[in-house]
Amino acid sequence: MLDGTEDEEKFLAAGIAGLQQNSFYMHRALDSNNLRDALKYSAQMLSELRTSKLSPHKYYELYMRAFDQLRKLEMFFEEETRRGCSIIDLYELVQHAGNILPRLYLLCTVGSVYIKSKEAPAKDVLKDLVEMCRGIQHPVRGLFLRSYLSQVSRDKLPDIGSEYEGDADTVSDAVEFVLQNFTEMNKLWVRMQHQGPAREKEKREKERSELRDLVGKNLHVLSQIEGVDLDMYKDIVLPRVLEQVVNCKDELAQFYLMDCIIQVFPDEYHLQTLDVLLGACPQLQPSVDIKTVLSQLMERLSHYAASSAEVLPEFLQVEAFAKLSNAIGRVIEAQPDMPTLGVVTLYSSLLTFTLHVHPDRLDYADQVLGACVRKLSGKGKIEDSKATKQVVALLSAPLEKYNDIMTALKLSNYPRVLEYLDVPTIRVMATVIIQSIMKNGTRISTSDKVEALFELIKGLIKDSDGTSNDKLDEDDFKEEQNSVARLIQMFYNDDPEEMLKIIETVRKHILAGGPKRLPFTVPPLVFCSLKLVRQLQGQEENPFGDDASTTPKKIFQLLNQIIETLSGIPVPELALQLYLQCAEAANDCELEPVAYEFFTQAYILYEEEISDSRAQITCIHLIIGTLQRMHVFGVENRDTLTHKATGYSAKLLKKPDQCRAVYACSHLFWVEDHDNMKDGERVLLCLKRALRIANAAQQMANAARGSTGSVMLFIEILNKYLYFFEKGNPQITVASIQSLIELIMNEMQSDSTTSDPAAEAFLASTMRYVQFQKQKGGAVGEKYEPIKYEPIKA
Repeated sequence: MLDGTEDEEKFLAAGIAGLQQNSFYMHRALDSNNLRDALKYSAQMLSELRTSKLSPHKYYELYMRAFDQLRKLEMFFEEETRRGCSIIDLYELVQHAGNILPRLYLLCTVGSVYIKSKEAPAKDVLKDLVEMCRGIQHPVRGLFLRSYLSQVSRDKLPDIGSEYEGDADTVSDAVEFVLQNFTEMNKLWVRMQHQGPAREKEKREKERSELRDLVGKNLHVLSQIEGVDLDMYKDIVLPRVLEQVVNCKDELAQFYLMDCIIQVFPDEYHLQTLDVLLGACPQLQPSVDIKTVLSQLMERLSHYAASSAEVLPEFLQVEAFAKLSNAIGRVIEAQPDMPTLGVVTLYSSLLTFTLHVHPDRLDYADQVLGACVRKLSGKGKIEDSKATKQVVALLSAPLEKYNDIMTALKLSNYPRVLEYLDVPTIRVMATVIIQSIMKNGTRISTSDKVEALFELIKGLIKDSDGTSNDKLDEDDFKEEQNSVARLIQMFYNDDPEEMLKIIETVRKHILAGGPKRLPFTVPPLVFCSLKLVRQLQGQEENPFGDDASTTPKKIFQLLNQIIETLSGIPVPELALQLYLQCAEAANDCELEPVAYEFFTQAYILYEEEISDSRAQITCIHLIIGTLQRMHVFGVENRDTLTHKATGYSAKLLKKPDQCRAVYACSHLFWVEDHDNMKDGERVLLCLKRALRIANAAQQMANAARGSTGSVMLFIEILNKYLYFFEKGNPQITVASIQSLIELIMNEMQSDSTTSDPAAEAFLASTMRYVQFQKQKGGAVGEKYEPIKYEPIKA
């Protein structure tokens, strides 16, 4: 291969050298106005283009050098005609060149001057030139010769408004000239494919690709002719071009020329000639990438429709959607071996076109999806990754256009297309749907819509066909389930009956999702239900005893069942938190038995399921905090629950944790704004018990490590004393506070106590608060005045 490249470089160098040498003599003849020598050396110069030893790329380099010299020769011919030389004689004189290729280049050059002189109609000269060029049938040489003819004639066509416009129907002559040149060039271009050994097929295809613009420029010239109106395009130009495209039966030529037609001619022409253009598509070779051709056509028409609302009636008038849809069907039928990627790409482009041109016609969009389903039927799951991406694009298009999942839910064929995706892609598509809902803040307001939506996103809410999530990345799984949780929060209806139906629909689907998903999906469902409870809060029972009515009690029964499903996972901490949330909601609804039942369930979980010490600490503080806010319980029930809570507190593993939980329990016996829930003695008992535990912790530390450790617990208890003292608990006296302060001071000054800067800062801050209260004066100042504090001297 390297030797061939080196030889080609040598042939090119020799050609350029010969061309430069003869152009030198040609210029010398031009300078001396020696016409005969000028023609002689120009013919010899152009003979270098007769070579067959160069690739199209190298031949182009040689051609461009000759082209530059021909422009100078043309200027010389123009000067000769101004000096009195007959252009007709010159036109005949150049035809005496010995070789046909130089003769035709010279003839085209003189022909350009001949047309400019207007001594003969432009159409006659052009017709003569295009016919004469038939003399070169070598593909590469012929293509470059006709390209030169196209180049020198493009500004001399007898077009409307052109200085070369004749009296008769000259636009037809201009069109005929370009079409004829195009036809001959295409034949030469196609012929290249069939010359040479079969093993060099790929090389020839590459060379042909390099030359395609020479052929395509003719179509560009056609599109620039002012006289080519819609009627002429419809009756003459398009049929002739398509005839050549179809008849050439060459894959590369058909694809490129169809693309050229779509790109160079105006959009309104395409719209008015859809029948003709689309009719050619099934006639193309099966190997032609027709999906790209039609996709580009639909893309152009979509942009045309988006450019102005005034053109939309034209689309309706020509029934563009029906024609495109039928054409796609015919193309797929004509190519039974068309890969899935091609089928999906075509329908994806058609759907995009439909959404741009007919956004109000959901039935059209559904027809497209239905047609796609029919073509995919029997093929099973799509395995091609590119085809899969196209399906995702197809399904994403309605979401992006309408920004409303409700619209997509109206498309009956939408979920049927989803079925052809593999499991990972179904999950991706479900995530896209949820993101669309969240981005647009769409509220899903009926159980039917929730049912339809869950059918679309079932890839996230349950395992498909026995597959599991074991292979799925844990972080990806969590992200997916969190997105489902966010989605559940978007379900809402003001009508309690309908909202309850929505909750029951969600419950049915998430319970089918397996235990691994429940910790993510149960909490949002519980909070949706609690939101409905708040909505119904204070509502009286139906006086007629209608069991179908939605009441808080019925919802709480449902909530109990929902939370129970977490017991088999197990996630006891989560279940306990949800029970406490429900208990608080039942408290606000004045439903004491319901609230007590939820607390009972929470206590059972704490006793039987939660053994981790850290989890126990968190849960006991949650229990205390929730119980403190409960006001619905009678004395007996409250005593039972508070007794249990204080008992749990005292049984924690570590003494400091015991201490903190016990002094937190003191708040259970003193609740502001509820006089019947203020028991100063039991508050003091809790605080004294906390002090005993703190003291025991100090002794244990001393026994184990030889130092009593920090006094932080005592300072924390002091803050509780001050809190209840300020709130007016008569059992918390100045004497008890003063005694505790002195205890803390003694401990801090003890040699066995470990220095703790944090504790010292906390105590200083606490005492600054006492000082601040003293400075307030009045009753508050008098109350705090007896409390004395002597800072430790360094």
